[in-house]
Amino acid sequence: MSVLSVADLDAWYGPAQILDHVALDLGRGEVVALLGRNGAGKSTTFRALVGLVPRRSGRIGFEGQEIGRMATHEIARLGLGFVPEDRRIFTDLTVEENLEVGRRPARAGLTPWTPERLYALFPNLGEMRRRPGGRMSGGEQQMLTIARTLMGNPSAVLLDEPSEGLAPRIVEDMAAAIVRLKQEGLSILVSEQNLHFARLISDRAYIIERGRIRFGGTMAELEARPDIRDAYLAV
Repeated sequence: MSVLSVADLDAWYGPAQILDHVALDLGRGEVVALLGRNGAGKSTTFRALVGLVPRRSGRIGFEGQEIGRMATHEIARLGLGFVPEDRRIFTDLTVEENLEVGRRPARAGLTPWTPERLYALFPNLGEMRRRPGGRMSGGEQQMLTIARTLMGNPSAVLLDEPSEGLAPRIVEDMAAAIVRLKQEGLSILVSEQNLHFARLISDRAYIIERGRIRFGGTMAELEARPDIRDAYLAV
């Protein structure tokens, strides 16, 4: 069953069309990667899904509801979380205070996320719970951004470029955390340029190039297509 289903999604910035008939779906408890080079349309896809692009059209279904015409805050309240590429933590607030900003009531049938559960998922955060966000490394800020989103108790999360700019050890830690979230039953759509990272976490993948989906299939099917990888992912 699809938690998130997208069909014929178009998006524009001013007169420029960025997305062209994008179609994808995300199953319950699944991790799906949206792969592509820088500027391929990954972040615009995510921003369009949560209503942050001024002009968009198409069909976006989430948990059985059409959300394509909803405002961003309405989409968030339905349970679709969004972790932006630029993190946007509150640098003057502590880790604890950043988490409290994201707190929303738990959804029926789901175990609520609490600071203590999140400190177990991200031990580094537990060790610096009273540290201001502005005094954290990039990797720690990325963990905090994800944790703050989880405090909203979403049923699905969009992770935009979670491995970008992180040290290799932190990338491995981030991958392990995403796998644990999947085991908790969370559905995750992650945008990535890093194919190695996507291999560690993903069940399926889509490739986007110039705003159009060029491939969709399992990770095994992608591994069997070096021509696709070379055409759309090689630098």
